[in-house]
Formats: sequence, structure tokens, C-alpha cells
Amino acid sequence: MPFVPMKQILDEAIKGNYGVGAFNVNNMEQIQGIMRAAREVNSPVIIQASRGALKYTNLYYIKHLALAAVEDNPELPIALHLDHGNSLETCKLAISLGFTSVMIDGSLKEDGKTPTTFEENIKVTKAVVEYAHSMGVTVEGELGTLGGIEDGVGSGQVKLTDPDEAAEFIKLTGVDALALAVGTSHGAYKFRVAPKLAMHIISQVKAKAPDTPLVMHGSSSVPKELIDIINQYGGKLQHTMGVPIESIQEAIKLGIKKINVDTDGRLAITGAIRKFFAENPSEIDPRTYFGAARQAVYEVVKQKMIDFGSAGHASDYKPMSLEEAKKFYM
Repeated sequence: MPFVPMKQILDEAIKGNYGVGAFNVNNMEQIQGIMRAAREVNSPVIIQASRGALKYTNLYYIKHLALAAVEDNPELPIALHLDHGNSLETCKLAISLGFTSVMIDGSLKEDGKTPTTFEENIKVTKAVVEYAHSMGVTVEGELGTLGGIEDGVGSGQVKLTDPDEAAEFIKLTGVDALALAVGTSHGAYKFRVAPKLAMHIISQVKAKAPDTPLVMHGSSSVPKELIDIINQYGGKLQHTMGVPIESIQEAIKLGIKKINVDTDGRLAITGAIRKFFAENPSEIDPRTYFGAARQAVYEVVKQKMIDFGSAGHASDYKPMSLEEAKKFYM
């Protein structure tokens, strides 16, 4: 089975009223941990790579690692998604590598830091949509800006999504999915206290655009137990909180269907490796400590798939190809 268009995975999530995790990857161990979890709970999965990941893996390695995941798990619907594309050219590059979905973050300029105007966002997003749809590739847009900065992306400013603008944006650009700014935040240091998300924005956008899957970025929960493991074995992370799983589950019921998770994977890996070296100071075989990291990713992702409700849904539908997906846009 080849990669499938993310649109199909999210459309099916709307039908089943569950959420699908989109997990950022940079190396083999992350992908293997994610795929083991998906296989065990029979979940569709979105593997996503940022511009930073593309650079870190020299483009082609991430492509072939992801292809290995497909070959090793032919029974699972798997989408390969570009996270936070900053330009039409970046999206074209990802598509040339075989990505079946791209995000164009038109809420920020190409520097990934400066907020754009509504009109600028529409212009670049529409250009990406026209190019990607001609190849059957899914496009995710974003309206509004999140707090925090991760992987070099973020303005540090918070601008919540306006529901009326969201409905107009979807109509004018033709995006397949829209990321909303509802109070989540990028990075590990999201909140000092438990956040109160603007759930009414999700409900209002869903009412105005019921067929469009909605996306929530910055959705790692930053579990205290992961922070504690890191600090117990030499880390110095300050007090921080993420998005409570209960809030994510409420958001899923209201219309969020793609949930981006990056920081929790980073925390799990860091804690596992720190713990391993503290307990095995003479070990020098990378397979042993990377193996511990892979196990930690598997455990985190498996629980996310259960919590988001995607577990058990990989066999609900027959995955389509990009050629078949082109029919959506004719």
C-alpha cells in the first residue's frame, strides 16, 4: 500500500468522530516507535516532518524512512505530511519527495516568525492549493497564530482564529484542512497553569464549515512524569504544563480531527536516554540507548492513539491513491 492522502484519513475521522495524531519525526527510531503503536492498536497514522526535519535528514533519508514504514505496515493507512511549510517552493519540494500532504503556514511570512495579513495568507495558500490539488495532494492551511516557538517556527504572538474569517478563508482557498489558533502553544514551555482553550471557536468554525477537518497544533500534553524522569536523571527542566488530554478530547468532539504532537515525543526520548545512561554508564552501543528511546516513543504514541479515539479504525476503509484523490478536485 502506498502513502494515502491525508484528506481521506481526516474525512474518515469526521465520519467516525475521532481524532488522528500527527507525530513529528526526525529519525528511524521515532518512526519505528510510532508504527509499532499504530500496528498494535490498528490506527491510521500521520507521519509529519518539519522543514527542520527535512534539513536534518538531508531530504531523502526522511522520505525513505517513511517508505520503509509503509512497506513494513502495508495494512495501515499512512499519510506523509509536511509540517509548517513556509512557501510554495517548500511545498513543491515536499511533494517532489512523495509527501501526500503539505501544510502551508500562511499565517506567517517565509521567515516563520512575522505574522501576515489575511490577504497575504489567502494568496500563498491558494497558490499551494492549486499546485498540490493537481497532483491529488492534501493541503492544510492555518489562520491565526499560536504562542511559543518550536523548530524555529512561531511569532511568539497569540492571535486567535476569527470564525467568520475562517469560513471565508476555506471558501476562497479550497484548503482541505484548517489549523485553528484556540490558545494552544508550541514548544515544551507552553503554560504555567492548565490552559483554558477557546472551545467556542472550534464549535463556530465547525458550524460554518462542517465538512472541513480542523487541526490543533501545539497539542502535546507535556506529562509531569516525563518531566520528572528527565530531571531525576540530570535534566533541569523548569515547571511547565501542556494541553490536558481532557481538553483535547473535548476539542475532538467539537470538530478537531488532526492533533499535532511533537514535544511529548522529544520528552520521552530525552528521558529514556538519560535514564539509560544513568543506569548503564559503561554502555557504548547506540542500539541499546536508541532502543530505549524507541520504546519510549511507542508507549507515548500508543496512549495518544487510544486517547484520541483513532485506535481500531485503520481497517474501516480502503485507502486511496493520489491518482484517485485527484477526483476530489476535478
